[in-house]
Amino acid sequence: MLTPVSQRHPTEALFAGEKSLPAIPACEHFAGSEKLILKALELQDRLGSVFDITCDCEDGAEAGREKEHAEMIAALLASARNARKMAGARIHDYTHPHWKKDIDILVGGAGGAIAYVTIPKCTSVAQATEMVAYIQETAKKAKHTRVIPVHILIETHGALHDAWELAQLPGVQVLDFGLMDFVSGHHGAIHASNMRSPGQFEHPLVVHAKMQVVSAALAHGVIPAHNVSLDLKNPYNVFRDAWKARNDFGFLRMWSIHPSQIQPIVDAMKPDLGEVADGAAILLAAQRANWGPIQYAGELHDRATYRYFWELLQKARVTGVAIPEEAAATFFQ
Repeated sequence: MLTPVSQRHPTEALFAGEKSLPAIPACEHFAGSEKLILKALELQDRLGSVFDITCDCEDGAEAGREKEHAEMIAALLASARNARKMAGARIHDYTHPHWKKDIDILVGGAGGAIAYVTIPKCTSVAQATEMVAYIQETAKKAKHTRVIPVHILIETHGALHDAWELAQLPGVQVLDFGLMDFVSGHHGAIHASNMRSPGQFEHPLVVHAKMQVVSAALAHGVIPAHNVSLDLKNPYNVFRDAWKARNDFGFLRMWSIHPSQIQPIVDAMKPDLGEVADGAAILLAAQRANWGPIQYAGELHDRATYRYFWELLQKARVTGVAIPEEAAATFFQ
């Protein structure tokens, strides 16, 4: 039986034939050791579903203990400690001999619970294609029915060159910009000061790279994620970095490397409360009008603005912004 047009959910009415952005948290917190992962899971329980956790196999594992480290992460992901199922893992890069074993252990052992797999340091779309295919093949062998979301780090010249193709790979959910490796890859042509603010938002080569990542991601329904802030002492500086990344560059997500950075990032990424209220009212009125054009506060709105406001409401939900009761009941039951 067809759903009456007036009752159609925004995802059904507004994105026919299009890929909408995934509704995922605006903050991604990295943790490498078992102790730090457990602390992050506890913090997630307290703060709610406003940030993801990336358990790090790449930089977190001791040399020679890659297998044990991946097994530890897989056990935590599959355990009751990961109650929200909002933790993923970064594996080793394509040139590392353990990357396939990382996937075997993490996806094979915790594929039902792992939120995503992050691929670092790709230098071409060919490398990423092989890694993405191996992730999905491993999931199928383990009889997991879902497509495992994949995040791809853009931190090399080759990955930046292929960003538009990388964003189109099946299962890709996020393009992450890796500033530190990107700057290092320029062999001194970009000064180290441009790894932090204000230089990271001013140097032409870095600005160009960030804009390419955002453009490629958003053109293909993928979330662009901003690099870390190096400031571990001043939450306001972290907030300012995240605010600039969101409002001046279009990033919709940002990495955290310390628990003190999580809330400033979430706060900076939150949509305006007044705009959320307007968006809720507009979408409710649009649904009543069978998703045709409407007037609201003297302005014309149609499907283009409806799509904008629907994604705004989803962002409000994953950043903890209150959504008006009627809209929450109608769209987020």
